Amino acid sequence: MLNHTSVIEFLLLGLTDIWILKPFLFVVFLAIYFLIVAGNGTILAIVISDPRLHSPMYFFLGNLSCLDICYSTVTLPKMLENFLSTHKAISFLGCISQLHFFHFLGSTEVMLLAVMAFDRFVAICKPLRYLLIMNHQLCTQMALTTWIIGFFYALLHSIMTSRLKFCGSNHIHHFFCDVKPLLELACGNTELNQWLLNTVTGTIAMGPFFLTLLSYFYIIMYLFFKTHSCSLLHKALSTCASHFMVVILLYAPVIFTYIRPASGSSVDQDWIMAIMYSVVTPVLNPLIYTLRNKDVKRALSRVVRRRL
Repeated sequence: MLNHTSVIEFLLLGLTDIWILKPFLFVVFLAIYFLIVAGNGTILAIVISDPRLHSPMYFFLGNLSCLDICYSTVTLPKMLENFLSTHKAISFLGCISQLHFFHFLGSTEVMLLAVMAFDRFVAICKPLRYLLIMNHQLCTQMALTTWIIGFFYALLHSIMTSRLKFCGSNHIHHFFCDVKPLLELACGNTELNQWLLNTVTGTIAMGPFFLTLLSYFYIIMYLFFKTHSCSLLHKALSTCASHFMVVILLYAPVIFTYIRPASGSSVDQDWIMAIMYSVVTPVLNPLIYTLRNKDVKRALSRVVRRRL
């Protein structure tokens, strides 16, 4: 990546400059990070170790848990460090790397949720052909495709952002490096970068979102016209409830942050939304899938009994 800039580091101003709050926030976010790693790590370990969970649905759930651990690790350790540090610097290369992995893992997750919705569509609407359609090869290819597309999408942003000139302030009003805060610091024309952010990011976010909604629409229509029974419809849709809750938790703040006009943004709104999709969602995902999924609860119980 070409670096046409006089800025060699950025200062992450973080969530607050009130020193008395920082030890409290450090403890809170350290506990959250521990829960994210422990919760998602437990699900990932159970999915890998329990043969009863070696199915397409849990293969994708394992990918989701892995993504959540990596996603939170991109931002939370640096945030925790800055709570205890007076010099909140991050190198130019470190900033671009953080931006890259944040968008890489985030975009991969939204696409993976669309794949998981397709999996539920096949399971409910074509149950007799489910294992034939969702075979191991197809599942691996779909998961790998989401990771590859996410990597190159993020690479586009990181290359284009690294080519900008930063000749003024190096203070980022955020707790991690993201495209929007960096564009506000850039000198010169940023129209192409802003267009890429609005168009490409909008497509990456909204494309899988509409595919997810389309999958649920077909599921509802199929069940309604096939069963004509509200109870059976409710029972079938309850199997998708966990996935749908995760979709809402992730997409609501992402859409609010990246799709709304730049003129309507504020620093406080940006970092609140960022905490929602980079911290709150990863910590809630294991709880949602554990509390609402009988197979995961049974597998967890078996692990606990074996250890006792």
